[in-house]
Amino acid sequence: MENTPEVNGGVEKRLSGSRNIPRGLSRMKENALLLTWCVVLCLLLSCSQAARQDMKCGACRALVDEMEWAISQIDPKKMIQTGSFRINPDGSQSIKEVPLARSEGNLLELMESVCERMADYGERTDPSTDRKSYIRVKSRTGEAMDLSEAALDSRVTSSLKFACETIVEHHEDEIIEFFAHETENVKDKLCSKRTDLCDHALNMAHDEL
Repeated sequence: MENTPEVNGGVEKRLSGSRNIPRGLSRMKENALLLTWCVVLCLLLSCSQAARQDMKCGACRALVDEMEWAISQIDPKKMIQTGSFRINPDGSQSIKEVPLARSEGNLLELMESVCERMADYGERTDPSTDRKSYIRVKSRTGEAMDLSEAALDSRVTSSLKFACETIVEHHEDEIIEFFAHETENVKDKLCSKRTDLCDHALNMAHDEL
């Protein structure tokens, strides 16, 4: 029995339809996979941005802690004369005495080595937010410290040091300004309000180092 054109045409249509179904499913799978990758990429970019923010914020706060500690090691009664020794037209001189610890010269000297102290810090992860913070893991007095919440990683300390050096380079004037005059709440004032290095510093407890 010969197949009629009508029958052949119907068979061809059914076969064509059966071939189109896998193609449609394939496109749906490709679109779903593409959407999944887009979501994953967005999550990775968001996490990467948060990690960079945490690093910059942590470096700034650690820098403040180290500067404050170094300043505290200098006798506050020691004074230094600053200004111009040239005689003004009225016979006076523009000289004033300031504490040595907070003089511009001393602050500049401290800033030259402060980022080396980042090697004494470890990384801590907040389990509820997954945000990173950085805490001192080496005591200045040689006493044992609790390291259970801190992860020690040379790559982390290297990145923290680089972030610190970048802050010193870009915000030298602000650092000198704050440490020459401010004594209260410098972390939040410098790292969050003035430089915007911390997006969440105002919600963080002060480190007790």
